[in-house]
Amino acid sequence: MSYITAIGTANPPHRFSQQTIARFMEKTMNLNTTESRKLHTIFRASGIEYRYTVLEDYGKDDSFTFYPNTPGQEPFPSTEKRLRAFREHALGVSVAAVKDLKTSISPSAFQAQEITHLIVVCCTGMYAPGLDIELVQELGLPSTIQRTSITFMGCYAAFNGLKVADAFCKADKNAKVLIVCTELCSLHFQREATDDNLLANALFADGSAAILVEAKPTMRSLKIEAFHSDLAPEGKQDMAWSIGDLGFEMKLSTYVPDIIRKGIRNLTNLLLQRANANGNGIRHFAIHPGGKKILEAIQQELGISEEQNIHAYTVLKNFGNMSSPTVLFVLNEVFKKLSIANQDERILSFAFGPGLTLESMLLKIEIQDA
Repeated sequence: MSYITAIGTANPPHRFSQQTIARFMEKTMNLNTTESRKLHTIFRASGIEYRYTVLEDYGKDDSFTFYPNTPGQEPFPSTEKRLRAFREHALGVSVAAVKDLKTSISPSAFQAQEITHLIVVCCTGMYAPGLDIELVQELGLPSTIQRTSITFMGCYAAFNGLKVADAFCKADKNAKVLIVCTELCSLHFQREATDDNLLANALFADGSAAILVEAKPTMRSLKIEAFHSDLAPEGKQDMAWSIGDLGFEMKLSTYVPDIIRKGIRNLTNLLLQRANANGNGIRHFAIHPGGKKILEAIQQELGISEEQNIHAYTVLKNFGNMSSPTVLFVLNEVFKKLSIANQDERILSFAFGPGLTLESMLLKIEIQDA
């Protein structure tokens, strides 16, 4: 068996409103009147009020520290420069997420030398020796710890980290697995005024989530009951992530919510079959807020109310889409509010990404009396 026993989250220091970011992008993208109107429409409809970033430039009109202070902002930051910035900032926000995790449990529940596995999830930066080794050194984890890196899978990658942790725990009754999902999406801002860029620039932000998975339950645990994943190949070209000369380039079309809508019911039914369960015990939802329209499409198809899905909207509103950590931010919102009264209830969770990949997970709440 495997159990989620603690979750922590963190963001970089710079927090800006959507309006502030929109002004920066309107100027930097050198938009005409029609394009500006489209950008502001997308930003207003996003369901996002604030986003976090490692770059202070998004709150400035001039005197930039990352983007050029030159006519036409040339040369625009290369992929090399963006990855240097990732290396500079990723460790700090990752460590902050782990520290936040530790505050949610007793000191004895997280002993660095007892962590048996470290899984690092990321699609917005890479280097070697990497973030995993830096975390081992910064957190005082054993040098012999088993390390796994899950890279370039996008917004659903936290599920892959949890699947690997689940396998480790089932193979070792003493396993304690630390997963750290860190994304600095704001480093990859693209200034060409394509529809894909306008949509991506309105959604993505920076953040980190840490999650502890153990082979044994604690006083407050979420038992991992089942996973199920599927592909919707017709969406292969509608959500994609590639490396360009000027950063990582996101393709994100407006057709994604409809593709997810078509596959979500079958995904849910097959997940419940795997868990030998029905939907009666599902009282909570942790859905990756890839965008407001995605949340609305899932609600309509599964008959979920906005109130039942409120945690996804809360994360979207206050943080935007941070790629892989985002669904863990939502799960943490659910986890924090649970009590003994929720014993044996279930949490249904979804995330989505390139492929088009549909991921699902079923969790059972196990809370003991203090």
